[in-house]
Amino acid sequence: MKITNQNLPYKKMIYDGDPGHDDIMAILLALGTPEIELLGITTVAGNATLEMTTRNALMVTELVGSDVPVAAGCAGPLVRPLYTAPMVHGASGLEGAELFEPHRKPLTMHAVDFLIDTFLQSEGDITLVAAGPLTNVALAMRREPRIIPKIKQLVIMGGGRFGNIPPAAEFNIWSDAEAAKIVFESSVPKIMCGIDLTYQAVATPEMMARIQAIGSKTSKFVHDFMQFYCAQSKSRTGRNGAPVNDACCVAYLIDPEVFTAHMRRVDIETKGEFTYGMTCIDVFRMNSGAPLLEPNVLVGETLNFDKFWDMMISAIASFR
Repeated sequence: MKITNQNLPYKKMIYDGDPGHDDIMAILLALGTPEIELLGITTVAGNATLEMTTRNALMVTELVGSDVPVAAGCAGPLVRPLYTAPMVHGASGLEGAELFEPHRKPLTMHAVDFLIDTFLQSEGDITLVAAGPLTNVALAMRREPRIIPKIKQLVIMGGGRFGNIPPAAEFNIWSDAEAAKIVFESSVPKIMCGIDLTYQAVATPEMMARIQAIGSKTSKFVHDFMQFYCAQSKSRTGRNGAPVNDACCVAYLIDPEVFTAHMRRVDIETKGEFTYGMTCIDVFRMNSGAPLLEPNVLVGETLNFDKFWDMMISAIASFR
């Protein structure tokens, strides 16, 4: 089963995330793809503090001359303390590039209010890409349930069949599993880009060379921060290259054939000592006598690496 954007002249989207390196790649992919209409960016704490993730969103949009609105959201999870990822992204969330203080300012409206107002006023034709902890999205759904049928589809970067923070859980879901549970139990059509998919989207040395060869101000900015990101990845995992996880969500919106996917039942673990934040994916439909729960998420599986990176390089090359 595919959930697609059929017969729309533009694919409208809102990006909710915690910019970070891979978020910035996702935002550039959206801004650099003509058929995507990015209506707004809402930020949440995760990879770095809310102050840093919001600044990074404002910085990259200013760099490429975009006036897309940016709204700051939740500074921490619903229940747990905030845990950031400086070991991956540095204290700023975007180490490696020559950072600057943007002149752009965020909206005075809170991100949750922006999501509610935008979806209520829509015709049900906006995709929400959620590529950070799901706190903003969960709060918006709880505060105003009328937005739920208005969200065309929700493309989530999170979860997977293994973990990257504790062994059983992926960072975004683990950061606020209570929020993730609210979102995954909603009736919105959901596509999950878990890390078993997104770890295939590696910025290899060959892809880094393609970015550098573009020779623009934007490509230098990208190449610089990706060098840091790749070095951090190599020090932690031994791999040559780092995955640009969040960009997989935007790539799906551009072309749903960029990865294979299957409908699965996915539930969020919130009580386990060792499994908090785990996305429990029912692959084999083995219920041990209990009633089977219906599949509720389209789970991404195998990435078309060449198609993905052709999209990404083309988007970066579209900027000065």
